[in-house]
Amino acid sequence: MSTHVVEGDQPCFHVRWPEIIATVRWADLSSSQDGKESSHVGGENILRVDRSIIPVAKSLRNRPSIQKPEVRYDLKNVTPNGEESGMRFHRRAVAVLAAVAAVLAVVFYPLDEPAPGRLEAASANTVRSLTEREKDLLHDAEELLTRSCMAARGFKVWVVPRNPLAEDRDFPFVVDDVLWASRHGYGRDIQAQRERLRTSDPNRRYFADLSPTEQRRALDALHGRQSAKRLQVSTPNGMTVGRIDDGCVAQAQEELYGDLGVWFRVTTVTDALVEIRQRQVVADTEFTKSIKTWSTCMNAEGFHYADPHEARASFADPDNAVPWEREVRTAVAEARCATSSGLSGTARRLNQRYDDHLRRSYSDEVSTRLRLEIAALERAHSIVQTT
Repeated sequence: MSTHVVEGDQPCFHVRWPEIIATVRWADLSSSQDGKESSHVGGENILRVDRSIIPVAKSLRNRPSIQKPEVRYDLKNVTPNGEESGMRFHRRAVAVLAAVAAVLAVVFYPLDEPAPGRLEAASANTVRSLTEREKDLLHDAEELLTRSCMAARGFKVWVVPRNPLAEDRDFPFVVDDVLWASRHGYGRDIQAQRERLRTSDPNRRYFADLSPTEQRRALDALHGRQSAKRLQVSTPNGMTVGRIDDGCVAQAQEELYGDLGVWFRVTTVTDALVEIRQRQVVADTEFTKSIKTWSTCMNAEGFHYADPHEARASFADPDNAVPWEREVRTAVAEARCATSSGLSGTARRLNQRYDDHLRRSYSDEVSTRLRLEIAALERAHSIVQTT
């Protein structure tokens, strides 16, 4: 499984037990050329440049709460195309001590339903996105293949659901769902649920009970041997990232999607587009104008924040216990002002505009990934039905 490590203060994604330990095992940094530092996490390389740690393969698909990515609207010297020059993105660490579901949660697809893979548009010309159900299916199939591979090597792995918490939402620019905000504020209750999942995680307990020698063997089995072949890809922002072409995760992905090198390239590139798109959105002058209007609305409601990041950050400090009722009131006001100020609509419009532009710019990677995923659906359906 891919590992995504970024600077931040808290974990938020659900990952397998070996990745948690692998982060500690292989995170020793060593200097390299051009002032760059490299690190190895969970069998995959990470390149650290200018204090930025770039994900080495696809981002984990589990989505965190509204606090990822935390966007600081510090827009001094930001260029219109979204290049960073003073704009800061505060993101939470996502591959150190993460939570998984306490019980096996595999989605089963009734045999009398048409297999998701039997789609009339399985060619490269297909213009559509995967449904959430199809994403779950691919995720479950990869998990089951990995579990089978690890079992053949003498180790247990419990399947991790793609979205173990149904209410876990992603609001990258502003909370704009009043009902969600009235139930969850800024998501502290969801973070507490993640912590409970982490504590009861059977994968963590299983791995902790292994001897040091068996732990090393398990990590090699899952992520690959250090001596194995490595794959490298250049990302759209000019970084070079890599992974080991070995281990049960690599084997599962190759069985599901075909050529591992192609799959790694297209997922690395397309996953990197998300952050690029979000940077472009917050750097756009339309967005910054809407932020000011939103702030005026919040002031009128009695909440004095310059931007949504400042609002949510005021409730993120665990050492500063703010009453739950105040968090909910603030989040609800943010959501209402997001609509009335036009910020929510502006963010959606700009997000779509930049997404369309990036998809055209990287059409080969986007279409190849979709083609591989659609082609994998029928295989995934068979794996889930028979495993």
